[in-house]
Amino acid sequence: MQMMRKPPAVTRAPFARSRAPLARAATTALLGGTLALLAACGGGDRPRTELQAAQLNTIGVNAYLWRAALDTVSFAPLLQADSNGGVIVTDWYANPSNPNERVKVTVTILDQDLRADALRVAASRQVNEAGNWVEAPVQAATVQKLEDIILTKARDLRRQALAS
Repeated sequence: MQMMRKPPAVTRAPFARSRAPLARAATTALLGGTLALLAACGGGDRPRTELQAAQLNTIGVNAYLWRAALDTVSFAPLLQADSNGGVIVTDWYANPSNPNERVKVTVTILDQDLRADALRVAASRQVNEAGNWVEAPVQAATVQKLEDIILTKARDLRRQALAS
């Protein structure tokens, strides 16, 4: 009959047992500290100070630019206003104080962000010569001034929305 041998007993150093509770406590403290830091990053009930343009509107372009552009060109009759495509086209407008000159304005909004490069303004000008409307150059400052007015109004609208 064969006798079964017992496996040799594993002996540990006397200090090994005292390290286990310390390692467990250190791991618990490290894990608890990490969770506390992650909870601090959660954001909680902080008020939102930045409104995203894409979340403000259901149209295809920046709502502030769209509203400001419509307000700016409201002096002329609208021929086309496509909020999804971001295009506003006015019909010919003649200033009553200068009936021999007329202008047509096209505003294109290219993006959902409120940025200067998200706006393009084009203007056409005609003068009346002997009963015929003839193309005439538009001063670059005229187009630039319209862009500046639209951008300023859009920024004001955004500031008002953030304040309320």
